[in-house]
Amino acid sequence: MHGFIFKFSLKHLFLERILQLTILFAVAVGFYACSKKTYQSVYPTLSDGRYDSEFPYRNCSVELGDIAKTVKKLYCLVEYDQYLFDTADKISRDFITDDRYKNVAVKKSFFSESVHGTGTIIYKDEKRVAVLTCAHVVDYPDTIFAYFYDGLGSKTKMLESMAVRRKLQIFIRDLPDNGLLEILAMDKDRDIVFLGNEFDEIDQNVKAFAYPAGSAANLEWGSFVYILGYPGGYQMVTRGIVSKPDPGAKGEFLIDALFNPGVSGGLVMAVKDGVPNFEFVGLARAVSAKFHNVIKPGKESHEEIYNPNVPFEGEIYVKLEKDINYGVTFAVEIEAITDFYIDNRDSFLARGYRMDKFFGIE
Repeated sequence: MHGFIFKFSLKHLFLERILQLTILFAVAVGFYACSKKTYQSVYPTLSDGRYDSEFPYRNCSVELGDIAKTVKKLYCLVEYDQYLFDTADKISRDFITDDRYKNVAVKKSFFSESVHGTGTIIYKDEKRVAVLTCAHVVDYPDTIFAYFYDGLGSKTKMLESMAVRRKLQIFIRDLPDNGLLEILAMDKDRDIVFLGNEFDEIDQNVKAFAYPAGSAANLEWGSFVYILGYPGGYQMVTRGIVSKPDPGAKGEFLIDALFNPGVSGGLVMAVKDGVPNFEFVGLARAVSAKFHNVIKPGKESHEEIYNPNVPFEGEIYVKLEKDINYGVTFAVEIEAITDFYIDNRDSFLARGYRMDKFFGIE
């Protein structure tokens, strides 16, 4: 009798264990099915061929790190000789035909400006590199004219001053031979410039942007984008949302990314069907801002130290400053950049810059 009870107990325990395992398996299958269904529900359009509007669903730090190596801090240094004239001399633009103005000027001075922006290497071969950025970063005219105003506040034809550019240097420090670059082609209206140079040898660590040019026309309200640049001189990556995807006559679209000096020319990338499917869709070019005039000394604080406890007695100048409306950033669409490249393609090819692959030109 005891043996029968013992055998029955073992059989009962065995059946109970089988039942428990069956229940656990059913729960696991149900959980997997639920998880799969949830994943499909949360990410239903990862393969819809459209630019993503959701936050990236997986890590892409490695890819962004590689892209960051192609985005460079771009320096521009410009120097001017400035000549001031007296109202009694009534110097006009017609007088400026030779160097006589130097003898007529009542005073000569000098000023310089050093700025930095962001450039992306989009082409590289054994000897050449081509860098894409915004034109305003490097656009400094050969001559700057300023005019006298009459008692009614109207501008006259008499010159108050004339500044003549004597030096312009554009460079990226980690390129060979001090990284000096020259302007290959520039469109001031659309704020696009191609820079480049030919070097004896280019380090293998210098990389060109390896992802394709996309289409800003296919951006939608809420499309997610990455922006890489040098705000305040520091390389950073940030994100933004497209708010005006239909570019106007200037070929611009709006994003809500924060914009600081130094980001001009920054790379704007959209993501299609999940990371790391990045595409180059534009350049960060400008920010909404309000401008006002301020009085400043002739030299900036990095050029001369001023004692705030002592009244300033040197020369003062009026300069234009801007208050940035953060979060309203304009970007140049890739279509405008592509059109500009095609318009100047023969000139690029003649100089050895074949960038057809980047722009998807067969």
